Amino acid sequence: MRATRAPGRGRGSLVQRISDWRAGRNVPYRFESFEPVLVTLLRMAEATAKPAPAGLSNHAAWHRLWKAAATAEPARPVVTTALRRDIATFVGRDAEVRRLLEAARPGGVVAIHTVDGMPGIGKTALVTRAAHLLADRFPDGRFFVELNAHTPGHTPADPFTVLGTLLTNLGIADGHLPESLEARCALWRDRLSDKRVLLVLDDARDHTQIEPLLPAGPGCLTLITSRRRLIALDGAQPLPLETLDPEHAAELFCRLAQRDPTGSEADAVADIVRSCGYLPLALVLLAGRLAHHPTWTLTGLATELGSTRDRLGELDTGHRAAHAAFTTSYRNLPTDRQRLFRRLGLHPGVDLDAYAVAALCDLPLTAARHALEDLYTDHLIDEISLGRYRLHDLLREFADNLARDDPTEDRARAMDRLLDYYQRAALTAVRLLPGYPESRSATSDPVIPDLSTSARAVTWVRRERANLMACLEYATANAMLGRVITLTDALIGELRLCGPWQKFLAFARHDAVTGLNQFRAGQLGLPDLGAADLPAESYSQAADLLQRLVDDEASGDDRHARAEALHTLAWARFLSDHHEAAIDALEQSVTMHRELGDRAGEAAALTILGWIEHVVGDDVTAVALLQRALTLHRDLGNRAGEAEALRHLGILRHIAGDHVAGMHVLRRVAQIYSELGDRYEQALATGMQAWIASFATDRATVVALHQHALAIYRDAEDLPGQAMTLNALGWIHHQAGNLPAAWELTRRALALYREIGDRTGEASVLHNMGRLRFLEHDYADATDLIGQACEVYRGSGNLAGEAVALGNLGWVRYLTGDRQAATDLLELALARSRAIGHRRGEIEALDRLDKIKNGTTP
Repeated sequence: MRATRAPGRGRGSLVQRISDWRAGRNVPYRFESFEPVLVTLLRMAEATAKPAPAGLSNHAAWHRLWKAAATAEPARPVVTTALRRDIATFVGRDAEVRRLLEAARPGGVVAIHTVDGMPGIGKTALVTRAAHLLADRFPDGRFFVELNAHTPGHTPADPFTVLGTLLTNLGIADGHLPESLEARCALWRDRLSDKRVLLVLDDARDHTQIEPLLPAGPGCLTLITSRRRLIALDGAQPLPLETLDPEHAAELFCRLAQRDPTGSEADAVADIVRSCGYLPLALVLLAGRLAHHPTWTLTGLATELGSTRDRLGELDTGHRAAHAAFTTSYRNLPTDRQRLFRRLGLHPGVDLDAYAVAALCDLPLTAARHALEDLYTDHLIDEISLGRYRLHDLLREFADNLARDDPTEDRARAMDRLLDYYQRAALTAVRLLPGYPESRSATSDPVIPDLSTSARAVTWVRRERANLMACLEYATANAMLGRVITLTDALIGELRLCGPWQKFLAFARHDAVTGLNQFRAGQLGLPDLGAADLPAESYSQAADLLQRLVDDEASGDDRHARAEALHTLAWARFLSDHHEAAIDALEQSVTMHRELGDRAGEAAALTILGWIEHVVGDDVTAVALLQRALTLHRDLGNRAGEAEALRHLGILRHIAGDHVAGMHVLRRVAQIYSELGDRYEQALATGMQAWIASFATDRATVVALHQHALAIYRDAEDLPGQAMTLNALGWIHHQAGNLPAAWELTRRALALYREIGDRTGEASVLHNMGRLRFLEHDYADATDLIGQACEVYRGSGNLAGEAVALGNLGWVRYLTGDRQAATDLLELALARSRAIGHRRGEIEALDRLDKIKNGTTP
């Protein structure tokens, strides 16, 4: 007996050991074995400083106690099924359910699956449904354990207590439950070692709460739900849940609301579930309210939700509420994370990254990254791409409501820092974009991304486009003129990469194909002059916002700011197809800059004004204005401005029919940009020179110029420029009869445009490929490719491109004998051309319709 052999060991636990025996726990089977140990322990207990309980040495009492403890307890009933009731209205999640079912198939190797997601996403409903479908595969037990990590009014479940309940369910008497967590965990795993048991652990806090509860047997399956991503839980297979898709959200809502929508009510349901953010909890709560209000209509509820400023309030049913679910997650955050989450509610845009959060919360960049990762782990934000996050609409509203309780001064400072970041980064970006009239040198600033190249600058502007527009609206609403100018410049600056010059080349190639070698930019239809997929309406919105500030500042003293604002306003008006308004703004800007003695501002405004005068058809005025601008730029030593003015003049020389002079001017432009080290502008000027050369020189020279431009674009890592040049080379090779090379070049151009997401460029190449097939008399492929181009043009709002493609598609259908389809398509092309003032497109459509009417043989 260890107690007699080592009397000096374990004295601190003697009284506890004896107390256990007195309670009938862990008593030896025979009293003869028990008695000498008892005598020894009693003597040792009496020798300790701690007094022994009265009656402890009564031998007869110990005998009676042993006899009672030795009596067998009645068998405790074994619980094998303790699942929640199944959910009759479970909708969707087919792929997720299937994945959990496959986990239990024979030979399945993953015994632990975690289902994580934001509050109210439907985690418990999913595992409950899966558990009922799996129940027959686990005959030895199906247990559902509520761990209460986020249950209002409950503390998170203690693993020690949970194991006691689970072991009791297995039939172990209370008196035989081990007294330590480790012992209970060992007994739990021992009893399940050869069993097939399904264990559901719902609403887990973290891995420390879960680990002791996990079975070790190969026949067991554990499903865990948590609002946190349980990254530290080894060996688990994560299954993150997203919101429901719109169709399943509508189905769930209608089932629970007991409504069968028809006609316009179906649209109302779509609006309702959208207002709920497709979040299952929100849908359940709102549908429950509707089910108990038979006088409510779906249309009325949709209208109410669409106009309310408190959607979370509409989702409060007293005992259950989305707000309450969000609050428990929020309160579990450390204080600094709570503050950061509230700050996210101030962000006016659609998504954010660590740079924006660092500015918003006044944090070092590394700390901002870690904070975002923590909120992502807690499912309070979603990661939409590497390093970029967004809040669910209802969580955004929740964060915004919390932020309103912060001091006004703190919120104002946070917004100032955020706008400072976007303004500083935007200013750096647009100064690097081709054609920006100011210095192109990069600004070194650790709080903004690396925008040291044109490609990086353009990527940043495109990625942040929606956020810049949101900040622009905020700045306009708060009369921040300087911010409005810079942010609008950034949106317009994106045009300079995929702007009118590249569109000029693309459409000039089309004009050559149709035998129309004269070109006027204004006949393209200005909606096509916008940068990749940013519709003219966006520029119009920016212009309207800026116009309000310009009007408000009309009587102010800051005439420099107003002159700059007018310059930016003119660009926005130009890109939203309001040419006269753009000219008016620029004329005011020119006058104001001149009166202020700002010759650089005057030269910049004259340059843009000259180009727009050409667009509206007044080439005489355009040349005069550009010559004035050129003189000013040269007087000021502004070589970049000189090159920009020369570029416009070179194009005008070409359009006037003096191709040699146009080539000479563009060669000079390319040389200036080369000397300035602006590789992008050098490549663009070289490509334009190559195009003009196709009217005045041999094909070898044209190919050499395009190859030179392509090499520069590659060196500058400029994908749009590479795509544009590859497309041009493809057409040139086709004209030379080298069809395999032509097809390969256009295919590479298409891949690049798709890679960078330039829908206009993609449509242009598809259209070009269709024309290639058309000229090869492969009308089936031509129809398919040009039809794809029409769809892309239409989807991106490019009416000019769509009009041209529709006309070509109609002519292909005529050549294949379908006169009615050809007529319909050409009439649609005619209508599109007239709507945008595309005169040449109108003439071509009328000419083709006349040929069809007269039965001209194709």
